[in-house]
Amino acid sequence: MGTWTTDELDRIGAADELRLASSLSDGTLRPAVTIWVVRVGDDVVVRSAYGPGNGWFRRAQAAGRGRIEAGGVARDVRFVAADPDGHDAVDAAYHAKYDRYGPRIVGSVVGPGVVDVTLRVEPVD
Repeated sequence: MGTWTTDELDRIGAADELRLASSLSDGTLRPAVTIWVVRVGDDVVVRSAYGPGNGWFRRAQAAGRGRIEAGGVARDVRFVAADPDGHDAVDAAYHAKYDRYGPRIVGSVVGPGVVDVTLRVEPVD
């Protein structure tokens, strides 16, 4: 596992959206999707709006690897289940960053129902 640089964390954290492509079994990438992303300390975190059936989430979880682009940062990454103990901090980060879009849309990525659809994005060197 690699580590994010402070500059990468700052740039990804400041980006409104992240482009995420999961890997196929042959190592090529699926088409990227655009989703929200938050930084929580030294972690980059994404959540599936509308549950575990969301296609990008199922593919990222199954592949475990892929590539992200946000804020001018492009990295190969690993997708791992986020620690449930950090749930409140992730909720707070989503609220701080995205509440301007209104409670209905932010409500799709916060609350007790999204613990199991939260992934930590780890850089791969």
